[in-house]
Amino acid sequence: MIYVFLSVCSSVLVSVLLKLARRYRIDVFQAITWNYSIVVILFFFKPQLTNIHQAPILTYSALAILLPAIFVVMGLAVRTAGIVRTDVAQRLSLLISLSAAFFVFNETFNPLKMVGIGLGAVAIACAIPWQKQSSNDEGKGNSWLYLLTVFFGIGVIDILFKQIALYKEVPYTTSLFIIYAMAFTVSMLVLLYMVVTRRVKFTWRHILFGWILGFANFGNILFYLKAHQALSANPSIVFSAMNIGVIIIGTLTGVLIFKEKLTTLNKIGISLAIVAIAIIAYAKTLEKKDKVDRSSDKKIKTELLIRKLN
Repeated sequence: MIYVFLSVCSSVLVSVLLKLARRYRIDVFQAITWNYSIVVILFFFKPQLTNIHQAPILTYSALAILLPAIFVVMGLAVRTAGIVRTDVAQRLSLLISLSAAFFVFNETFNPLKMVGIGLGAVAIACAIPWQKQSSNDEGKGNSWLYLLTVFFGIGVIDILFKQIALYKEVPYTTSLFIIYAMAFTVSMLVLLYMVVTRRVKFTWRHILFGWILGFANFGNILFYLKAHQALSANPSIVFSAMNIGVIIIGTLTGVLIFKEKLTTLNKIGISLAIVAIAIIAYAKTLEKKDKVDRSSDKKIKTELLIRKLN
């Protein structure tokens, strides 16, 4: 479980850094751009680039654009809505991928998972500050829009990553390296345009901040993958512990360190989010057990049939 804990801490650290960016006058887009350079500098996943001609380039390209775009929106969400609400929206984005599995990929759901999805939908509605906020902070009134964009955007990204995980011609770690390298290239092209048009200028503090953000971001990915490897027989434990852990630690960080204010409705939403994730994780465990039982029954029936024929 140490890998789960490290992944949770890395994920919350990303939100904390995005929160601190404004305080230290960091250009979030520049920081996000340099964040993606970390994968190239560290050559993190030691990719095998021999089969890249078989790679799903369109899916890679979509992710290369979506990743930095949603990262920027996440920065706006953290700044205007706070760490707590942004982490809840980010974690409950799993409802998008689960819904896609049901409506698009025709996956069969048990009633318990449907209950979890329903509770999650109520949780996101409770966590988002729908009421108009009076503040001098530019964009504060759009915090609900940023949170919804994070919710749907990360959900779509998760669906695309799951499609890539099913693509066996290219190793998953190689795909990750290519995607993040492409995301860095896309972000850098946009940044160069902004520099040429004199909207921004390169400074070392943005680069250093971006590298720190990159270590936290890719630490989250690395430890999450290692957690699944270490607990390969119990993926639901990793799933639930990761998502619930981020919501709990993110809430404690936001409330205790950054003094974020939560309404009663927000607190209800956070509680429902934790319950929803736990129910979905348990439903996943039951589905896996049911598949094993059916496979075992089928094997027994086949053996009995063979004995009768003999």
